[in-house]
Amino acid sequence: MELEERVAELERRLAALERTEPEAPSRPPRGERPGPPTVDDTFRPLQQLEEQLTELGAPGGGVTYTGSVRLPTEEHYRWQFTELTDGLLDADWPVTADCFAALGHAVRLRLLREILGGLRTAAELAALDDIGTTGQIYHHLRQLTGAGWLQTTGRGRYEVPGARVVPLLVMLSAARN
Repeated sequence: MELEERVAELERRLAALERTEPEAPSRPPRGERPGPPTVDDTFRPLQQLEEQLTELGAPGGGVTYTGSVRLPTEEHYRWQFTELTDGLLDADWPVTADCFAALGHAVRLRLLREILGGLRTAAELAALDDIGTTGQIYHHLRQLTGAGWLQTTGRGRYEVPGARVVPLLVMLSAARN
């Protein structure tokens, strides 16, 4: 993208952010699918969060993460969570170290991805290339289970708990940005 186009795009985004009253989103004619989201649509969740924080009288702000996920296995998860900034900053951060540490290994992340994709048993996971020995796989599965990223469902089957699917994807998204 040329410099002039980039500057024009930044100016357009800035103008949208500075609007005091958001424009009503336009709806496509009946029977047509909507196009890509507009800037107003993109920031609607942020506007809703700021309104909610104002109502709560939370001067420190807050964060919300939300998602609607359909996995390749056709499982569907919806999740939304809001945390006030003051509570996050006052929390005992080191207690979350195990949770982050469990995700800090490439094989564990691959196991999570494969489990979300439908491979659910240690035998199915062991058949993958470059994943390690059965003993190593079980070690990684224990680490993920102990940190709450996995649960067993009987007969040696593993799954990511429903309440952890969206948070896991949020963490992956945050790590990539």
